[in-house]
Amino acid sequence: MKASPPATVTAVELKDLLESGTPPRLLDVRTASEFETVHIPGAYNVPLDLLREHRREIATRLDEDVVLVCRSGQRATHADASLRGVGLANVRVLDGGIIDWEKTGFAVKRGAQRWALDRQVRLVAGSIVLSSVIGSRAVPRLKWLAALIGGGLTIAALTNTCAMGMALARLPYNRGASCDPQTILAQLKDSTSS
Repeated sequence: MKASPPATVTAVELKDLLESGTPPRLLDVRTASEFETVHIPGAYNVPLDLLREHRREIATRLDEDVVLVCRSGQRATHADASLRGVGLANVRVLDGGIIDWEKTGFAVKRGAQRWALDRQVRLVAGSIVLSSVIGSRAVPRLKWLAALIGGGLTIAALTNTCAMGMALARLPYNRGASCDPQTILAQLKDSTSS
């Protein structure tokens, strides 16, 4: 049985909610480096891989409405499924992600500029394919590495997942101090008691 699509909120609706008397909790599920580059003020960074791993603990700390944020809405949709899977029902996804938030002209907090995860995947995949095709002139079997990457990208598109992206998210470039699960859980706990 296919899961129902997540409840969504537009950038304009989220802005209104944030200015209301009971604003939702914003969880940004991008990598720490993406979050440090640009995020919505007041958002908490809970990278998707950590959210999945600690979803039960995180869900117990979220008693208010929650809006999940990522770059475009894809990772937030996966985070929504994880949290709903452990019984958290008060979750919505920012439709269009931070891309739409910024396009609408709403405030963001900026830090050191880094490449987004999808751009890193394009660089790594493209470099492997290009070097494999060029190298296959000297070592013909290298063409199969290019085919393997091409097949992996096709599967990634069909399944809406990306093993290379998940692997790159674990690299030091994409992690930060905020990626420690205990730090994240403590921040979420502290914010519910304030």
